[in-house]
Amino acid sequence: MGIKIYVDQGHNPSGHNLGAQGHGLKEQDVNYEVGMYLAGILAKDPRFEVRTSRKYPNHVLGWDNASSLQVRVNEANTWPADYFLSIHCNANISPAVNGTEMYVYSLYGESFPLGRELLQAIVSRIGTRDNYVRVNPELYVLRRTRMPAVLLELAYLTNPGDAELLRTRQYDFAYSIYEGLLQYFNYSLL
Repeated sequence: MGIKIYVDQGHNPSGHNLGAQGHGLKEQDVNYEVGMYLAGILAKDPRFEVRTSRKYPNHVLGWDNASSLQVRVNEANTWPADYFLSIHCNANISPAVNGTEMYVYSLYGESFPLGRELLQAIVSRIGTRDNYVRVNPELYVLRRTRMPAVLLELAYLTNPGDAELLRTRQYDFAYSIYEGLLQYFNYSLL
């Protein structure tokens, strides 16, 4: 039995709980693709087991924003996952804002150092700006999961440079998350 990683591709493709948009990209689409790449990478490594929140591109979770988040958390808690990774893209009214950041429930526990490893791996491989690991106990997927959880904001859809990375390097984002997990668990590449 491997370490159980629940990969949540944030937001829905239609209806409610839609993500941000920018430079011709929809957050929910990028999140889905990066999550599926990550799931594929993890599935090939016998040290991990993986499940995703969205099983196919049109998969809509819940019937409103609150239930969409609740379905994701309930699935992870029921499995039960060992770690919860929620993949997102960021947006800002200023197109100059760019970079990668991680959100965790608290400074203490496993989520913070895990978030740091994931952040360093993305910044190192992709070349995005390091916007730090940040604490936000208000985020539903961080406060309601029963396992260490990190919400990953890969880059900004509203920044032209970041948007191009999100468009062209989705596999690299996924692979860097995998590298961050390996670093966190002190695993070598297979």
